[in-house]
Amino acid sequence: MPLSQALEMAEQRNMDLVEVSSNADPPVCRIMDYGKFQYEKQRRERKARKQQKNIEVKEIQLRPKTDDHHLGFKIRDARKWIEDGMKVRVRIRFRGREITHSDIGRERLQRIAAELNDIAVVEQMPNMEGSTMLMVLAPAQDKKK
Repeated sequence: MPLSQALEMAEQRNMDLVEVSSNADPPVCRIMDYGKFQYEKQRRERKARKQQKNIEVKEIQLRPKTDDHHLGFKIRDARKWIEDGMKVRVRIRFRGREITHSDIGRERLQRIAAELNDIAVVEQMPNMEGSTMLMVLAPAQDKKK
């Protein structure tokens, strides 16, 4: 229908004429209360944001020479965080000449992954980034139930 007729119909109903699809031939318009439409849209988005689950990433920092006793505490903390549904980033920092022994750090990270494999999966394998080696552990979905 012509634009003038559509505008007249919308005005009679005290509503707005809103263009739905401008790419169509002819363009598609709709008679609606645009303010109410905007409000409902914002309400749906707000509800979706509220229901969205934010995954927090906790971090554990170690050194290649970290004692086994201290490592036990760190693994216990990581286990608690993973059970709470958080991801855990394990970082091993190398200082000075320690960087030549990156295999020690890799073994440490593999040991941590092995001790937590009952509740976690390795999301990011151990890799070097500058003078640090990183690994990311995420909660295992099927083992959670």
